[in-house]
Amino acid sequence: MAKKQRDISVSEFFAKNRHMLGFDNPRKALLTTIKEAVDNSLDACEEAGILPEIWVHVEQTGESRYKASIQDNGPGILKKQIPLIFGKLLYGSKFHRLRMSRGQQGIGISAAGMYAILTTGKPIKIVSKTGKKKPAHYYELRIDTKVNKPEILNGKGDGEDIPPGEKGEQYIQDQGIEWVTHHEPESPGEAPKPIAHGTRVTLDLEAKYQRGKGSVDEYLEQTAIANPHVTLHYIDPSGTQRSYRRSSDILPPEATEIKPHPYGVELGRLVSMCKESTESSLSGFLTTSFSRVSPSIAKQICDKAKLSTRMRVKRIDRDHAEQLYAAIQDTKISNPTTDCIVPIGEDQLLKGLHSVVPAEFYAAATRPPAVYRGNPFQIEVALAYGGNVETQKITKDLLRELLYETDARTVRQFLILTFNGLGPDAADKILKESKLGTRKSPNKLKPKEIDILFDAMQNVNVNEGQSMNVYRYANRVPLQFQHGDCAITKTIAQTNWRSYGLSQSRGNLPSGPVTIMVHIASVWVPFTNQAKEAVASYDDIQKEMRLALQTVGRKLGMFLRRRMKVKQQADRRSIFRRYLGEVAQAVSDINGTQKDDIYEKLLEVAKKKTAEADMVFDESGKAVDPNSANYGGGVLIVDKDDDEMLADMINRPVEAETNGKSQQEELFDNDGDEED
Repeated sequence: MAKKQRDISVSEFFAKNRHMLGFDNPRKALLTTIKEAVDNSLDACEEAGILPEIWVHVEQTGESRYKASIQDNGPGILKKQIPLIFGKLLYGSKFHRLRMSRGQQGIGISAAGMYAILTTGKPIKIVSKTGKKKPAHYYELRIDTKVNKPEILNGKGDGEDIPPGEKGEQYIQDQGIEWVTHHEPESPGEAPKPIAHGTRVTLDLEAKYQRGKGSVDEYLEQTAIANPHVTLHYIDPSGTQRSYRRSSDILPPEATEIKPHPYGVELGRLVSMCKESTESSLSGFLTTSFSRVSPSIAKQICDKAKLSTRMRVKRIDRDHAEQLYAAIQDTKISNPTTDCIVPIGEDQLLKGLHSVVPAEFYAAATRPPAVYRGNPFQIEVALAYGGNVETQKITKDLLRELLYETDARTVRQFLILTFNGLGPDAADKILKESKLGTRKSPNKLKPKEIDILFDAMQNVNVNEGQSMNVYRYANRVPLQFQHGDCAITKTIAQTNWRSYGLSQSRGNLPSGPVTIMVHIASVWVPFTNQAKEAVASYDDIQKEMRLALQTVGRKLGMFLRRRMKVKQQADRRSIFRRYLGEVAQAVSDINGTQKDDIYEKLLEVAKKKTAEADMVFDESGKAVDPNSANYGGGVLIVDKDDDEMLADMINRPVEAETNGKSQQEELFDNDGDEED
């Protein structure tokens, strides 16, 4: 038996357990590949102080085979580092640093390359350029999983250098190497600028492309929300090209690296740090190895541990380390500095959410930094209320494609799984209107049945049955799987949204046309697994989430209550106006007073009594009268058509116009006396 035992490399382990990294099915594998490459591109651009521009191209090359290409305008990668970054698992610069970053383990993009090679046998192709006048480096490589090392396949094992300028562009074209050579012009008539530097990775893999929840399309859309400073160009397998233009030219400030905090170090790690330290004294070890430990704090720790501050670090054994560990826990030490994390910010949250999610009310809140197990973190929440559900935004052709692509067994399941925020009640409403039945298979619908379903999706008001749409983020990266296991989803469901004007059954997400995004920024996000799909349930983290959710909830509640008050006063005014003419005529008949004079006086009284019907808000959500509304900042209100606003409020379709005016226009028509 001893002869059969051998050690295995980390790449060999994950090759057999790739589900742990997010490659457990073809659809998820495509998303994980795109996600890891885009995350690396964003980190590289931000660290170099470059406004990111990213090109994503997904192309179908055969049945269940796809080619994914991701290019950025980052600083490029040094030639000797390229094979190690893309062909060696657990190789990177982020694992050892305590600072906020998207990637942490150095395992993402190399794992995607390993999966691609395992499923198609085709090598990873990388092009990287560090300057306009410098050559581009081109590599084709594979991972030797037995030893976790890259194997370079082109250029006699050393890659190829592509010269700069027109000669290099011609070489790229002749060899069929994929590379976007120029930026798109920012304005019509402007000459496109050449791309001076950047990196492109191309992988052929076994995958499945499907729209809807958990898709590449959704991931890129959510990435644009949390990163308003990025421009994304995306070509999907059908050849459709779309771009998410940056809504901000401001790069997030660079996070600062910090030392570990004493509260976040466990006993075994403390023993290892003592053995690795080059400091001679115990006091010097404590002050140089940890953040927030001054000489006076180090002396307090040593005194409580009954150890000398001059004790040699190399002489510390396990018993001494245990005394030291207990003393650290018993000593009051300030929280670590928070410049190691960079939140998105309320203004940027509002810009990002508004650019992607159409709604009428937006609110954002950023909590002060907090600490869990010695690790700084910060919670941000943004909320959008109003707008149509996704079932009312698609075209009939897109619906046919979605029905053809789906794995759902029934139309009801298809509706719930494909469209964000569409709950079971809303799906049942659509099915009842279409009369298709609950067991109908989406792949077997006839053209006439598809037309009926499309009409029902467009016309049925599903606001009441619509479930809250949740966007989860960790260090600006969207989390799209394992919703039920994530602390973010659990905390949202545990929050009492009924007090903020939304309907909610116990233990479930609230109902209504609401989109909410929750972002955790931390030097070390506590994911539940290596696939980085869900945040673990730490009490300190959930507490901060709950407080941030309550902050935006209060702002939403204020908005809904004020809007309902406007509606109630508008209804009162309509009742007054309905009978004013008859009252004026009756008074005129009794005392002979002019009917028009009486009518104007009564109308003036009606306006005064229902003045809140004329409440107008500016762009930031504040009332024109500053005493009428104060949301406390972090709010954006978008003007909406009165008919749409009233229809959303009372949960009914917009009423048909009569005599050239809608009913709501008549309610607010005050003979030209009101402000424009």
